[in-house]
Amino acid sequence: MSKKLKNDRRKLLVYAHYYIPDVASTGQILKELAEGLLHEFDITIICVVPSYTGKVNDQYKTKMFYKEEINGVKIIRIRVPEFSKANKISRVKNILAYFIGAMLATFKVGKMDYVYSISQPPILGGLLGVWGKWMKQAKYIYNIQDFNPEQTMAVGYSKNKLILKAMMCFDKFSCKQADKVIVVGRDMVETLKDRFKGKKVPNHTFINNWIDEKEIYPLSVKHEKVIAFKKKYGLQDKFIIMYSGNLGLYYDLENLMNVIEKFKAREDVVFAFVGEGTIRENLVQYKEKNNLQNVTFIPYQDKADLIYSLNAGDVHWCLNAKGIKGVSVPSKLYGIIAAGKPIIGALEKGTEARLIVEETNCGYVTEPGNYNEIQNLLERFLNEKDTILPTEMSERGRTYLVKNLTKDVSIKRYIKEIKSC
Repeated sequence: MSKKLKNDRRKLLVYAHYYIPDVASTGQILKELAEGLLHEFDITIICVVPSYTGKVNDQYKTKMFYKEEINGVKIIRIRVPEFSKANKISRVKNILAYFIGAMLATFKVGKMDYVYSISQPPILGGLLGVWGKWMKQAKYIYNIQDFNPEQTMAVGYSKNKLILKAMMCFDKFSCKQADKVIVVGRDMVETLKDRFKGKKVPNHTFINNWIDEKEIYPLSVKHEKVIAFKKKYGLQDKFIIMYSGNLGLYYDLENLMNVIEKFKAREDVVFAFVGEGTIRENLVQYKEKNNLQNVTFIPYQDKADLIYSLNAGDVHWCLNAKGIKGVSVPSKLYGIIAAGKPIIGALEKGTEARLIVEETNCGYVTEPGNYNEIQNLLERFLNEKDTILPTEMSERGRTYLVKNLTKDVSIKRYIKEIKSC
């Protein structure tokens, strides 16, 4: 990149709770977005020190701010206290430390033309964007990955009406202040309109999240690293039904264990959960209590190894709890179809993820909470596992992704929408 071109780029400030090397899905997407925008914008990201698991390395415990540069993206990291995902108070302290630190870090960057924030942490991500807009006199783009308080209400994380009402007021305020709101699902457009009852709806657009199809792609079952992954975790010679991602509140995983228990006698099948999260320990305890020997838990995989773990699964879960329609889109969907794997889904009708599965016919899907039907779909996959049907599903999903859900397609749209502000 020439010096002249560098100097000509408009300046973009990004507030991101997590950024690489943290394994949060939003952190990975923001990495690809930021690097994809570099030829158009000079980018600075304000985020936390690596801490998605709750732990902070000693190298990030001595100062409040740390400046870094990764692949041309400038980063200001904020020290935050360690936390436990199972402890609400420690999580709140961690999030507030980021919020306050990010406000202060804003003074450490110069003039900005654009400010971009995502809806994480809930509510505070939007308010940070408003703060940045005011402090830098810049255009503000608010990217809503998850609507809150709608998500909080859907999973019963809080039932305090006063808090929920305040959350809604704050996030609507952030939407109104934004020069453009970008949502990541067609169903989320309707949620935004419903918030404002169709009147004075903020300027908005819809852009899919994506996966880098050159990093995640189908591999042969005989690939040495796929075989090595299976061997490491005792998955050889099994039909692998995999869940890969955050073991959190939004996926109805605890109730899913009741369905999985019905297959405990199937020694040819293994249910593999790859990842960490709030309810992981609950799932482990259920496994041990009910002696589910064909259920296994596997740690998060480094991004470089994700292609091998995803390809190890024969079928992948894509799930959302009831009430998540129009609130968020499970990003794991993109990784599954990038690896060319069939989907077993529990997703509400009309949700972005279900629309994609149905439009491509790359899996079987039913409503969240319909546990009898989920059991039937599992049995259907097991009956069809030696036929051509799973392969045909895989090919349809991958073909659709390459045409519609790639990084390049979405980033071109982001550039256009940011510049149009």
